[in-house]
Amino acid sequence: MRLAIFEDNSALQFSPISLMRPVFELLCGQYTSRERLLKSTQVDEWGVLIRPALVEVYREQFPDAQINDAIWLSEGSTLLINGRWLPTNEEINQLSHVSSETVGIMGESVAYLLLEPEESALLTTTAWDDAIKKIASTRKKVEVTGVELNYPWDLVNQNHRQIQADYSLNLSTDQYHGDAKNLTIVGQPDLVRLSSSAEIDPFVVLDTRTGPIVIDHDAKIQAFTRIEGPAFIGEGTQLFRANIKAGTTAGPHCRLGGEIEQTIVHGYVNKYHDGFLGHSYICPWVNLGAQTSNSDLKNDYSEVKVPLAGIPVETNAVKVGCYIGDHAKTGLNSLFNTGTSVGVMSMVLPVGELLPKHIPSFSRFWFGRIDSQIDILMLFELADHTMKRRGLALSAAQRKLLASLLEETIEEREQAIEWWDQKRSSRPALNR
Repeated sequence: MRLAIFEDNSALQFSPISLMRPVFELLCGQYTSRERLLKSTQVDEWGVLIRPALVEVYREQFPDAQINDAIWLSEGSTLLINGRWLPTNEEINQLSHVSSETVGIMGESVAYLLLEPEESALLTTTAWDDAIKKIASTRKKVEVTGVELNYPWDLVNQNHRQIQADYSLNLSTDQYHGDAKNLTIVGQPDLVRLSSSAEIDPFVVLDTRTGPIVIDHDAKIQAFTRIEGPAFIGEGTQLFRANIKAGTTAGPHCRLGGEIEQTIVHGYVNKYHDGFLGHSYICPWVNLGAQTSNSDLKNDYSEVKVPLAGIPVETNAVKVGCYIGDHAKTGLNSLFNTGTSVGVMSMVLPVGELLPKHIPSFSRFWFGRIDSQIDILMLFELADHTMKRRGLALSAAQRKLLASLLEETIEEREQAIEWWDQKRSSRPALNR
C-alpha cells in the first residue's frame, strides 16, 4: 500500500506546539499519527504533504519519505490520510480496503481518500487542501468514527483513551509482561508491559486499576515513583520520585520529577524537580526550572480560553493546562495560569505571581514584562549546547526554520508586548 499523510489548513490551529513539526508528528497515546499508521499497516511507500517551511527539517529527519511530491503521487493509487484524524483501531485495520468510490469524512473535513494517479495533477504544494476537497465531492461520503483533532487540547483530552487503544494494538516487538518480583502492582499485573531493558528500583508502585502501563526500552524509574494507568513511559525516559497520574505520556528521553497529570511530554524535556503539570502539552527541548507549575482549573470552574498566536480560543473545557513550544526555558518557581500558551524559544523568568497567559515565540518575560530583546544567535548556541548534552545537535535546516519563525511571529510579539504594557500601566489606577 502507498500512504500519504497530509496537513490541511486547520494545522495552523495547533500553534505553538506545531510550529516545528507537522500535526501528524504530534504525540497522542504511545505514538504520533505517522508512527501508528506505519507500524500498524502494510505500507510499501509513504509520503507527506506538509507546509513548505517544514520540508527541509522533515527531509532531514525522514529521508525515506516522499515530501510534497506530485510525481510520486502520479505513479500509483495512494491512500491520503488527514494528519488531524485519530482513527479507531478498527478503522486502522480497514484502511487497506478503502475504495476509490468513497471518502472518509470527519465533520466538514476529509479524513481519508484513495487518490488515483490521474487525480494527482490537481494537487500542488500550495493548494492540495482545496484539491482534496474537490476530489472528495465526487465520492460517496462515509462518516468516520474516529476523532477529529482541531486544537492542542484535543490531543491532551484524547490521550487517556489513546494510550489504552495503543496498548490494544500491541505494536511493540521487544516487550514482555513484567511480573511482580521487584514491583508493587496495584490492580492487574498483566496490564503492565515492561521492556526487558528498563530499570525499575524497589519501592515503585504501578497502579493498573484505571488502565494499562507501558514502560519502554532503557527507561529508568527511581524509587518512590508512583505511576497510574493508563500511562506510557517512553524510551530512555527517567523518572525521579515522580507522581505520574492517569492519561500521561512521557518520552522519549525525558527527565521528569514532581506531579504530572494527563499531560503529553513530547520528548527530550527536562523537568527534574518538583512542581505540577496538568492537562498540558510540552514540546521537545523545554527545560522547566524547579517548582515550575501550572494551573489546570479555574477557581470558579468555568470554561477556559487559550490564546493561540495571541487570539483567545474557547476550549469548551474546564480542565486546561499549558502548551509550551520547543526550546522554551522557565526559571525557578514559574507559575503558569490556566490555559497558557508559551511560544518557541521563549525565556521565562518569574516575578512571584502568575505569568501572562500568552508568551510569544522568541520573547522574554522578565522583570514583570514581556520584551523581544532576543539574540537569535545566542539562542541557537544555547539550543545546540542543550542538544549536544543528549548526543544531538541543532542542524542547519532547524536553524533556517527557527529563523523563518522569528520573522513570521513579529506581529504576534509586538501585539503581546503592547497588550501587556497597557495592562501593567493600568494596574495602579485599578488599585486606587
